[in-house]
Amino acid sequence: MTAPDGRAGPDGLDGLDGGRREQVAAAWRHVTADRLRELVRGLVDVPSPTGREGPLARHIADTLAAAGIPAAAQPIDDRQANAWGRLPGDGTGPDLMLYAPIDTLTTGDADEDVPWIGPELRPDMRAEARDVGDLVTGLGASNPKGHAACVLMAAEAIHRAGVPLTGDLLVAFGAGGMPTNALPGDARRNTGQGAGCSFLLEQGHWTDFAVIAKPGWTVSWEEVGLAWFEVTVHGVHTYVGSRHRLPYRNAIAAAGEVAKRLEAWFPEYAERHTEGTVAPQGVVASVEGGWPRMAAVTPAACRMLVDLRIGPRTTPMQAKREFAAAIEKIRADLPGTEVTFEMVLAIPGTASDPDTWVCRSAIAAWEAMAGRPHEVIRGNSGATDANILRGRGVPTVRIGMPKVTDAPFDIDFSMGMNTVDVRGMERLTRHLIRTAVDTLTRTRAEVGL
Repeated sequence: MTAPDGRAGPDGLDGLDGGRREQVAAAWRHVTADRLRELVRGLVDVPSPTGREGPLARHIADTLAAAGIPAAAQPIDDRQANAWGRLPGDGTGPDLMLYAPIDTLTTGDADEDVPWIGPELRPDMRAEARDVGDLVTGLGASNPKGHAACVLMAAEAIHRAGVPLTGDLLVAFGAGGMPTNALPGDARRNTGQGAGCSFLLEQGHWTDFAVIAKPGWTVSWEEVGLAWFEVTVHGVHTYVGSRHRLPYRNAIAAAGEVAKRLEAWFPEYAERHTEGTVAPQGVVASVEGGWPRMAAVTPAACRMLVDLRIGPRTTPMQAKREFAAAIEKIRADLPGTEVTFEMVLAIPGTASDPDTWVCRSAIAAWEAMAGRPHEVIRGNSGATDANILRGRGVPTVRIGMPKVTDAPFDIDFSMGMNTVDVRGMERLTRHLIRTAVDTLTRTRAEVGL
């Protein structure tokens, strides 16, 4: 057998009948490294921080339309938008969505990102694509934009190959996929946490199955959700000149002790809830207290934000009660410390039936391309818009590219998000094409509908 890149190995077509083999192979011939590089560079060069994805959504819609695919940007407000394109089938088969988010976790603006991202913005932290051999770097080059480029390429290739579809192929690009609230100055607070994906469905862009392109070279049918807690540690507002004369209880110092105990509790929580493919984690993410302009006084309160991941078999209310027990123990361990909390956000974890058609088809594609049994990656704690899709009743699987490790520079968290290997993009695109053709050339009865 010969792999699609010409090297010896699996040809990626095993398990398909003759007609579908030819259709997939025909679409694969339109997948090129040059076009993938062009697509991802175009996406990286358009800034799209969460809540401000409108220009990129319009760019994506224009790219699809230029390829002859009916498409449109879908405004959510004057700054935020989704994009979608549709290849219609003849109506006898299932509809499938290939989905990718398009917003970046950080903004690429030094005034917003520094110093929290580091002492300065490196080149990869800016919305400027750069080629490094087979790699492309730039803000979000892998996650999410490299994955979005693969969805774009899959749609173009299927369209150019003229594959006769029985069901519609919807390619969707969602705003607000990152775990964040609004940037300063944005009118709406709920710009992240799947806001775009929810809006897409509410506006009628629904399918029978979905595949979301997000990192990880494995087929995943379940993932964590998340709960955010605002923890307030109370103290006494006082003046440094009177510390020795008035009651003194520094909320900031006490918050440090509370944070240390929470950080010690998170691994215990993760161990209790590790099951299936998930290992839900937690972090203390931010601290706010006092007046930066005035070092002479202590605040009456210090607030911390906690992200606690929750597995698909744990409800937000169960997580809230478990967190409450942890806070109660911290109060007992720190006599005299007043701690309160509130759950301020919750997105349930979800799971699809691994025996559903889209999961079986995606795994068959993975195995045909890898030439070995499917390898499940366990211990996951990342959440995506797959939770929105599954939560609305759309059976969904996730597949993507692994993080780049072979590079002429160090790969930290940000660089992993901001570096994509075009060779990995080719493999993911071929997988998406095979899964789509395998699904969209069948009757609804054949896929269990």
